Amino acid sequence: MALIMKYIDSMHRYMDSYGDPRTKDWPMMSSPFPTLAVCLCYVYIVKVLGPRLMENRKPFHLQNTLIVYNFLQVIFSTWLFYECLMGGWWGEYSFKCQPVDYSDSPSAKRVSLVERR
Repeated sequence: MALIMKYIDSMHRYMDSYGDPRTKDWPMMSSPFPTLAVCLCYVYIVKVLGPRLMENRKPFHLQNTLIVYNFLQVIFSTWLFYECLMGGWWGEYSFKCQPVDYSDSPSAKRVSLVERR
């Protein structure tokens, strides 16, 4: 157990020292544990809880819900594509390799906001 805690502590120090300081206040970015918890909850719901709740029920009719969901996904993807172009190649960036901008400038924040989506 002590070996596992030592490994977790070393990984936490590694992420703190090499992480992007602009993302430290973002939701679920303070450590890997919130993301791990969400993933484990998802797997539990899909593999255990969902089948147990639905074993004696008829399937839900979700056609209209899926139409709305897919439409919203198309809108979101279009916005994301636009933001990637405006923050990237149509903006201040070029097609050549260039260093990562770790500053707090508006263009760097725009790119980091789009990348996290």
